Amino acid sequence: MFSNEIVRTARKIYAIRKTTMNVLSNSHTPMMQQYLRIKADFPDTLVFYRMGDFYELFYDDARRANQLLDVTLTTRGQSAGEPVVMAGVPVHAVENYLARLIRLGEAVAIAEQVGEVGASKGPVERKVVRVVTPGTVTDTELLDERRDTRLLALAVRGPAAQPVYGLAWLALASGQLGLTECGERELAAWLSRLAPAEVLVSGELHEERQPLALRQAGVPLTSRPHWQFDPALGERKLREQLKVAHLAGFNAQDLHAAHAAASALLGYAEHTQGRALSHVSTLTVERAHALLELPPATLRNLEILQTLKGETAPTLLSLLDSCRTGMGSRMLRQWLTHPPREREPARRRHEAIEVLQATHAVEPLREALRQVSDVQRTSARAALRQVRPRELAGLRETLAVLPELRRQVPEDGALLAELHAALTPDAAIAELLHRAVAPEPAVLLRDGGVIAAGFDPDLDELRAISSNCDAFLLEMEARERLRTGIPNLRVQYNKVHGFYIEVTTGQVDKVPLNYQRRQTLKNAERYITPELKAFEDKALSAQERALAREKWLWEQLLDALQPHLAALAELGRALASLDVLAALAERARTLDWCRPDFVPQPCIEIERGRHPVVEARLAESGAGSFIPNDCRLDAARRMLVITGPNMGGKSTFMRQVALTVLLAAIGSFVPAARCRLGPVDAIHTRIGAADDLANAQSTFMMEMTEAAAILHGATEHSLVLMDEIGRGTSTFDGLALAGAIASHLHDRNRAFALFATHYFELTEFPATHRQALNMHVSAAESGDDIVFLHAIEPGPASRSYGVQVARLAGMPPAVLRQARQTLEQLEAQKHAHETQIDLFATPPEPEPEPAPAATAPPPDPLAAEVLQALRALDPDTLTPRSALDALYQLRALAARTPS
Repeated sequence: MFSNEIVRTARKIYAIRKTTMNVLSNSHTPMMQQYLRIKADFPDTLVFYRMGDFYELFYDDARRANQLLDVTLTTRGQSAGEPVVMAGVPVHAVENYLARLIRLGEAVAIAEQVGEVGASKGPVERKVVRVVTPGTVTDTELLDERRDTRLLALAVRGPAAQPVYGLAWLALASGQLGLTECGERELAAWLSRLAPAEVLVSGELHEERQPLALRQAGVPLTSRPHWQFDPALGERKLREQLKVAHLAGFNAQDLHAAHAAASALLGYAEHTQGRALSHVSTLTVERAHALLELPPATLRNLEILQTLKGETAPTLLSLLDSCRTGMGSRMLRQWLTHPPREREPARRRHEAIEVLQATHAVEPLREALRQVSDVQRTSARAALRQVRPRELAGLRETLAVLPELRRQVPEDGALLAELHAALTPDAAIAELLHRAVAPEPAVLLRDGGVIAAGFDPDLDELRAISSNCDAFLLEMEARERLRTGIPNLRVQYNKVHGFYIEVTTGQVDKVPLNYQRRQTLKNAERYITPELKAFEDKALSAQERALAREKWLWEQLLDALQPHLAALAELGRALASLDVLAALAERARTLDWCRPDFVPQPCIEIERGRHPVVEARLAESGAGSFIPNDCRLDAARRMLVITGPNMGGKSTFMRQVALTVLLAAIGSFVPAARCRLGPVDAIHTRIGAADDLANAQSTFMMEMTEAAAILHGATEHSLVLMDEIGRGTSTFDGLALAGAIASHLHDRNRAFALFATHYFELTEFPATHRQALNMHVSAAESGDDIVFLHAIEPGPASRSYGVQVARLAGMPPAVLRQARQTLEQLEAQKHAHETQIDLFATPPEPEPEPAPAATAPPPDPLAAEVLQALRALDPDTLTPRSALDALYQLRALAARTPS
């Protein structure tokens, strides 16, 4: 039996083909027949059909373009008896329209004219040369220079209750290919790390088994047939792509789900580009256990790449990114989202930064990097044969400055020595580009003037004919005047009649026999000679032939570059690494950061730590200096319970600790006077209020979902930030949940935890949990005013100062007076009826109920008499004497022996 997906796909293809055959046989014009044949192969894609200086869209594509791009919708002529609905965009502005469509998640098939005009009967031959989709963009105008555009394929294997997800991703513009596998819990983190522009999924995953993380990612999904997600086919494609006999060298031999994803990924990428991916020659296999875990909530709450409002600044990335090249910026983003748990890569980067600072090489190196072009993207576009002339000119200039750049790189330290050695590409590449590419080439190949003079004699001759035309005409005119004795003879040219020799009517008798009459005017005759005719034929076709020759030479140049592309890609990676290291060295010196120390024992010790982004904003605005604070967590102190006023700096303190840990992990210096860090495997955060109404998750549900994920995933090596947990529900519910969560983190996860709260009841937590400590953010109060000191000090806070903060926010005085009065009443009522409750007691495990006895015991008359005597007592009215008498009476009853 065939699957439902295969049946649906077969029916769809059959319907399209049937429709196409019907319309083609229904007296359509030859041009529309050609268009409809192309459109049948791309039914769900907008087709840009090249017609002269425009890309035209027809019928439903035209109507769709009218809605999406607001281009004019017209009808022109008829085909099969119906008006042809069409809309067009000019060729010279196509990038602008493509960019808008890509942002909307659309795909575009570009059908170019590939045949010669007039070479055969009927319309010029056209075919789709590439398909542009959100994840396969390679055009410079459509790419963000400072971030990678990734295509991701997602495959699922295993039972629905415990699926295994295979991920394969490709940054087509730089040739970076990666694989991993994960469970459903880790999928959201991977989607957040990779930030793909487009995700390929099989039909069943698209419709039936789509995980919540994929729905929440908000990425355009492209459905592919299930048979394309084949593990065996994927393994074979990977081996062929990487030119290896097996994948063990990449530690990828056992990733069957990822192989299935790679099958669809590579097939789709080749289909959209219309050619093999010769620049994809390396593979990165990433394992979750090898990376510092950064869940989506952590990336969001720490504002690493985007602010909570979705802006790109001010963020940690925007503060760090002083890179001189787009390659460096993209690598820095990669380091921030893929920090390794293993400390050795970070140690090597710390050492390199220290050497750059000590040798005063930072500024000379950064100045040299200003002259470097985007080698990674240029080499990738050369492999795809989409590179532009000025990109190769930029590559040529980069290769020319490499010797000077290499002199600026110290060879001290393992990492810098490796990068220094990598800055020596094959000199043949630079020599070829210097000879072949013009010093200042045109923007586009079709404009001509791309190949350097002297590279090709035939091209030089054609150019000489075109450029020296005036000189030839003047020379011939002078020669013919002398030969014929006609002083007013002129050799001229116009677009209608071409080249000619003009003689006035009075001088016609002097015209030589080899002159052939071309045109008669009122006062003159125009002639052509065999010499002039030969020059005309050569000159009129010289420009066209020169452009054709340039295109052919350009293709030969790209062919010659293909063997060098792997070396150029390696050079690009080395330049990007140097750029990031130099930027981090500059940031460390400018912002006064220190080198962290890694130690084997568990600890997070930070002296005079600062929040890097907040400190920079304060310095920029002149609003004051940042107040540094210490943080000490170790085997004996694993949790800080932090209390204090709103706006006092609790969240800032917590975030700065997490950012310091992250910066150290990527190999950066950190904003502190001193820092010692033990092993860390994850940074978990639960901060702020947010909802996901599209997926039916309220603010409190999101809060509990994130908290549950932390409790399930945090280990004794994790850093956990819990800010105001339990505030999204009633006071008693929230307090009970906060107490239970704190106990679980302390007793079971045993993670390093910063636990900020306004529940003052939680300040009793350290009394019963020896690895917890109270800390508070200090503030000073003067009447109704409050001054935030932003200093973290030992002990619990005395109050929250919520009313004072409301006054600072501009709350009306009447509201503040009522709030103060109500607060005083509530506090008095609380103190009058305060009952001691152990919030942190671990509930006993439920005991099994005892088996029922065979026969119930007879009632005890003595026990009934004692209970009756107790019920008769009224403790509130007893005098001391009567109370003593009652006690003797109860004692006498207890001394009786039942009969």
